[in-house]
Amino acid sequence: MLGSSSVAQAETAVDLATLARQEQVLQFDSFNNDTAFALGTKVIELARAANKKVAVNITRDGLMLFYFGMDGMTADHANWIRRKSNLVNRTGHSSFYTHNEVKNSGGNYDNLPGLDMRDYAAHGGSFPLIVKGVGRVGTLTVTGLPGPDDHALVVAALKACLNIDGDL
Repeated sequence: MLGSSSVAQAETAVDLATLARQEQVLQFDSFNNDTAFALGTKVIELARAANKKVAVNITRDGLMLFYFGMDGMTADHANWIRRKSNLVNRTGHSSFYTHNEVKNSGGNYDNLPGLDMRDYAAHGGSFPLIVKGVGRVGTLTVTGLPGPDDHALVVAALKACLNIDGDL
């Protein structure tokens, strides 16, 4: 899940079909405040088990339902959360999907045309919360690790909360 191969992973092209499949599979039957609490708590549990420090935020319809910053997190991490989440709300895809979509086509993910990068960040760690039959209802965002690791932590927490085994 949160291995030490972050640098190699960041330099390797990531298959967009794999990332799109994650978005298709990691969907909820319903999502409420208790679900947000359980999901946020799972992120923190997984981060602690891996001896990693992160900040996590969960929103539904623009309302913050969960926020926790582990020791060492700063206001800058809250800004990363805001920017990554804004990108998911704008594109409908995970921030790691957009990061790789741009990178794989030779673009600069730190300078997306038409987007003010003070308000958007195309780095891994934010994921759309999707309810089956309803659509996107919010975001789960993690920051504090390299983008691929933030994304991996999000996916691991979603899989655990949704009781989904195996690779995605």
